[in-house]
Amino acid sequence: MWVTMPCPRLMREAGYHGEAYLPSPTYQGLGAGCWGTMNEVCAHLVGYMPREECVVHVYNTIVRVLPQGSEADEVIQQAAAMLRAGDVVAFPTETVYGLGANAMQPSAVARIFEAKGRPSNNPLIVHVLDVRAARKLCTTWPVMADRLAEAFWPGPLTLVVPRTGDVPDIVTAGGPNVGIRVPSHSVARAILTAAEVPIAAPSANRSNAISPTRAEHVLSDLNGRIPLIIDGGPTNNLESTVIDVSTELPRILRPGPISSQALAEVVGRLPVAVTVPQTEMAPLTSPGQLQVHYAPSTPAIMLPAGDADQLAAQLRTSGKLVARLTSGGGKSCLPMEIALPPSWQVWQANLYEALHTLDDAGADIIVVDEPPLASEWAAVYDRLKRACARTVNL
Repeated sequence: MWVTMPCPRLMREAGYHGEAYLPSPTYQGLGAGCWGTMNEVCAHLVGYMPREECVVHVYNTIVRVLPQGSEADEVIQQAAAMLRAGDVVAFPTETVYGLGANAMQPSAVARIFEAKGRPSNNPLIVHVLDVRAARKLCTTWPVMADRLAEAFWPGPLTLVVPRTGDVPDIVTAGGPNVGIRVPSHSVARAILTAAEVPIAAPSANRSNAISPTRAEHVLSDLNGRIPLIIDGGPTNNLESTVIDVSTELPRILRPGPISSQALAEVVGRLPVAVTVPQTEMAPLTSPGQLQVHYAPSTPAIMLPAGDADQLAAQLRTSGKLVARLTSGGGKSCLPMEIALPPSWQVWQANLYEALHTLDDAGADIIVVDEPPLASEWAAVYDRLKRACARTVNL
């Protein structure tokens, strides 16, 4: 259920400063709502349409736990019908929870940007069922794309290729290329099969916040902003590796679960990692390139392990509540401390869950051990670098 509301700016200019109805979270059904201020109700709107034409969609967010057996099909069909109708749905993938919309409907895709408060220069990845569906979205399909798709699809790899004119500008931030992925998660694939449309889907969280690995993370961040969350259980990975194969020299636009070495074994050369700084307003070539991203609301800082221990001790002495994410390996006995084994696979699988836990701990600051700079740690380092990019006043 949704209601259409005028643009917040126009309401303020008209002298409206009152209250509005804000639905409360529900589980498996609709529930009572509550009153909140207009600022609490209105999403942050971005420049994908004239602001005078903007609307804010306010929902009673429903969470549906995916049941076993034939009952699961009813949930999948509900999600598919909503996507075909131009609405948004959150669902699990093999990386993180995604917020999906029909990629071929600009108005539907706009609801992703509205719900997340996502800047319009940040492109989306389009999820499809197979290579045949992927090829319908691009003007050329390089041999390199075929090799990579055969090796890693379905799975956490996004291929950036030249797009057709049928792909809306809002999906690609106006750029000439589109990122396409074939997911392996059974729920994502079931929704794609039932919906019979390509699904544009970034992570299902507010823009720049920690990516969600559980349905409750999605509800906490997007309650009232989206109509439906499919709870398919926890996920345990980072976002997909993004590789640009639109030119002869492949380029990694975002590191992810599939390493540069694994890609090199398929394409015959080591892809170039793109590290060019991106401004806040320039069109991005891939998701995950903003300076601040994947960030907890609690201030966070990343330092080499020894320096991190020293800083944490100093801050505790000064009376600060310090949360710690360390690579000590053993189980920590300290409050607000998570110690992960020094394994890149373990960190990839548990990083977001750990950040969510520490962010909810009520600390004044999160101090994180800097991971190794070895290539297999590239994705973990990238996420932590951006998560800790905000200026911290100690």
